[in-house]
Amino acid sequence: MTRLGTPRLHLRATTSTNDRARALAAAGAPHGTLVTAAEQSAGRGRQGRTWSAPPGRALLMSLVLRSPDRMLPLAAAVAVAEAAGAEAAIKWPNDVLLGGRKVAGILAEARPQDGWAVLGIGMNVAVRIEELPDELRGTAATLGLEARDLDTVLGRVLAALERSFALDHAALLDAWRARDALLGREVSWADGSGRAAGIDGEGRLVVRLPAGGSVALESGEVHLGGVAR
Repeated sequence: MTRLGTPRLHLRATTSTNDRARALAAAGAPHGTLVTAAEQSAGRGRQGRTWSAPPGRALLMSLVLRSPDRMLPLAAAVAVAEAAGAEAAIKWPNDVLLGGRKVAGILAEARPQDGWAVLGIGMNVAVRIEELPDELRGTAATLGLEARDLDTVLGRVLAALERSFALDHAALLDAWRARDALLGREVSWADGSGRAAGIDGEGRLVVRLPAGGSVALESGEVHLGGVAR
């Protein structure tokens, strides 16, 4: 397969890099095709959230991946955390945190019936927290770099993805677990609460329940603390 990041389409502005990458994938774009943008007006996160970033200060990227592995979200989180630095942690399933605040988000949109997936990554590289909307200032983190560093960070992310995708199943799980931000902490979700006990071999979040036993969460939003918000 071709190296990640080639060919590359860079846009001054777009609705969403994932939207453009999905269109390219459907049209037959090769594995590794990269879409980047300086600004996006309708960036998406998980659970239908928007991704907000000042123009030219965040890494906004999407990759076309052919024959994606089912562990793609975990592999992507490991790579993005590696690129963000030694202190970066992963909040299941794939938010990347610095100091407990979100520095990067990942959205994988797969079309297994068509043999492709699009991997979207947004990372606050040169974002100034005071420039963000009020509701994000208390939860967002930034690498604290300059706009000129965006391509350098992009190179780090692509190289880390290459390494992460090459890991075998066990090594990938170990790498993810080494950065687990929720392990041992009280968490809640729409249907309950408990104490996070890491991920199982399928990448599901295992939660020990207060009354005994455990549950493995396939997907969904998890919050720190015992009451869902």
